[in-house]
Amino acid sequence: MSAQPVRLGLRENLPQFALLVAVNSFVGAMVGLERSTLPLIGERDFGLHSSAAVLSFITAFGLAKALTNLGAGALAERVGRRRLLIAGWVVALPVPLLIGVAPSWAWVVVANALLGLNQGLAWSMTVVMKIDLVGPRRRGLALGLNEAAGYGGVAAAAAISGWLAADLAARDVLVAGAAGIAAVGLLVSVIAVRDTGAHVALEQSREHEGTRASAPTLRDALADATYRRAELRACSQAGLFNNMNDAVAWGVVPLYLANTGASVAQIGLVAGLYPAAWGLGQISAGHWSDVVGRRVPIVCGMLVQAAALAGMAVSGGHIGVAVAAAVGLGAGTALVYPTLIAAISDQVAPVARAPVIGVYRFWRDMGYVVGGVTAGVAADALGYSGAIGAAAGLTALSGLVFAVQFGGRVRQVPVGGATEA
Repeated sequence: MSAQPVRLGLRENLPQFALLVAVNSFVGAMVGLERSTLPLIGERDFGLHSSAAVLSFITAFGLAKALTNLGAGALAERVGRRRLLIAGWVVALPVPLLIGVAPSWAWVVVANALLGLNQGLAWSMTVVMKIDLVGPRRRGLALGLNEAAGYGGVAAAAAISGWLAADLAARDVLVAGAAGIAAVGLLVSVIAVRDTGAHVALEQSREHEGTRASAPTLRDALADATYRRAELRACSQAGLFNNMNDAVAWGVVPLYLANTGASVAQIGLVAGLYPAAWGLGQISAGHWSDVVGRRVPIVCGMLVQAAALAGMAVSGGHIGVAVAAAVGLGAGTALVYPTLIAAISDQVAPVARAPVIGVYRFWRDMGYVVGGVTAGVAADALGYSGAIGAAAGLTALSGLVFAVQFGGRVRQVPVGGATEA
């Protein structure tokens, strides 16, 4: 029986693409379970009163995820995408057990470090594999679909866990949900997902003859995406501040709303609407960026996020304003999230894609570390509204920096200063 021919395109690879979309919804759901429950578990089950202590789980998650993204991008060409995806689900299996039996908050922090490893491996590989499958023409749409599925999973899990936690023990809801999701994600990835290395080779040979055929070193990818190339540097800093906002929404907003008298169900509603708007908006945002270019959606998205956070900060915890701000924050993030990865992919050759996206995702997910530390300290010093307002100002500044640094040209070149033959 002969193997099926390798082809690029969304329609040509629809069954495998759809499967990866489903897998990424499970990846997102693992995080979504914590959105409306874990900050409250820290206060109510473990008696934590310092915001910095409560948000330590986000710092551990972000640091682990960022470092894993960096390693996964470098290893993808050598180990294979599928193997790293499966490894990500294996790492997720102990997470619900550790949270379920945790005698102290330190155990929960360790569990979230493992969750960061899961997200860094599994989400990174679903992103890269979808880009591999579709080729260069519908990259924005493909990334919009991927991120919509992931954050749709976040939203559904956040809303459902918040609703269940209103009547059941929040920790029990989190543990049972995470165990089921991790088991299903691993099973589907082992049985049905195929590697996409052959698609990368086909695109490289077809579209980029004469460029270096081997993947760049991690050192070259890190230098280019961090400081050496303005377009890549602009994307990395915008990604960092985008995820700083997510850390604030994840860790500070539930505490802010609880402190102003919101119920667990109301907190779950806000926690669910934000990633729901984020997830649903990314399909049209990704497609729009294919039409108008990457620069306009990203700048608009950063400024919309800043305005939404400012509205949340001055809302006084009023649930109607909080709902509107959550939707606005999700809409702004939807404009930014898939478009930044598409912008990165536009700028580098196919063989450099996984390492450079890995570096970008490293800096983007360092935003969880920055947000977890600074928001916790700011909340203790300035109050919850002050911490949210500070995030709004930094986000607006990041959007302006991106507007200045990103030229918007589609320029796929080798990484590390190599030139075409």
